[in-house]
Amino acid sequence: MKQALRVIFAGGGTGGHLFPGVAVAEALLQLRPGSSVSFVGSHNRIEARVVPKLGYPFDPLWISGLRRSFSFSTLLLPFKLAVSLLQSWRILRRRRPHVVVGTGGFASGPLLYVAAKTGRPTLIHEQNEYPGITTRKLAGDADEVHVTFESSSRLLTQAKRLVLSGNPVRLSLTRHDAGDARVHFGLHPSRRTLLVFGGSLGAAAINRAMRALVPRLVREEYQLIWQTGTRDHAQYASLGALYQGQVVVRPFIDEMDLAYSAADLVLCRAGATTLAELGVLGLPSILVPYPHAAADHQAHNATAVAEKGAAHVLRDEELEKLEEILFPLLDDDAVLGRMASASAALGRPRAAYEIAEAVIRLAEQKEGRS
Repeated sequence: MKQALRVIFAGGGTGGHLFPGVAVAEALLQLRPGSSVSFVGSHNRIEARVVPKLGYPFDPLWISGLRRSFSFSTLLLPFKLAVSLLQSWRILRRRRPHVVVGTGGFASGPLLYVAAKTGRPTLIHEQNEYPGITTRKLAGDADEVHVTFESSSRLLTQAKRLVLSGNPVRLSLTRHDAGDARVHFGLHPSRRTLLVFGGSLGAAAINRAMRALVPRLVREEYQLIWQTGTRDHAQYASLGALYQGQVVVRPFIDEMDLAYSAADLVLCRAGATTLAELGVLGLPSILVPYPHAAADHQAHNATAVAEKGAAHVLRDEELEKLEEILFPLLDDDAVLGRMASASAALGRPRAAYEIAEAVIRLAEQKEGRS
């Protein structure tokens, strides 16, 4: 059996920075069974809750992000950074990783910095078209930087090695028969179907726009699967009851594989993980970037996809135009087909394995030099 490796994944703060690392970890364990995988991140963000539930060891850091408005936490930031650097050094001494992988966000910075400065192989994966500040600051220290969008290279000229890998998605993501998927949701197996979602909390602007369009969707015999988010579900649940058999309203959809498979068109935010999933499954979309994302990165993501012909983009303040874009799209087989092909061309279903293979290569190169 090939050598088992010790690899630390550092990153989090949001699911978009955490779950690509989980996907790469899963691929690595398939390629190198028996390897030791652990995660490092902030002590009070999503990674601290999710990683232990997934069964991976987790080492917390005291680090936190820089708030946009001044607060007492802002005064503590230099101290938190110093403590997190010391914590990172101790974690590296204890875990002795062959490679450290950074998946973005403030939570990845301290460990990546210490690992690079102490001569350990490091790899950064950047999910967004506009690289985050951690990636931009540390790209020159990492052995490899893997990006999701080719256009990201303009801001990462200092990288020693830049690789277009795409954004890893969970290995279980698969396309099911569309008719079977629609029947699963209690819908007609052959009617054109729209999927709408905006994250676990929902997207209030998208929800408001959709409420006005539901009667026309039903009248024209389209179907709707609508994840409102937990916060807004009570406002819209009655529409699912009123139009049962054509409209499904859920606070949250666990079986997203089936929801994607049922859809002919998707209306959603433009997070990097969502866009990667749409690409892997070859789905056309109308993208509504979250307006408060750091550095407006969702708008950059959406524009990059739209420029390839895979999506239309509407900002929150433009959602009054949704009706005039949505219904012509739902009516046009040829346009939907071209958008689906463009989306599939952007998909990188092997991204997790390609990055895992790069991790293995870095480890072997290090062993060869030592």
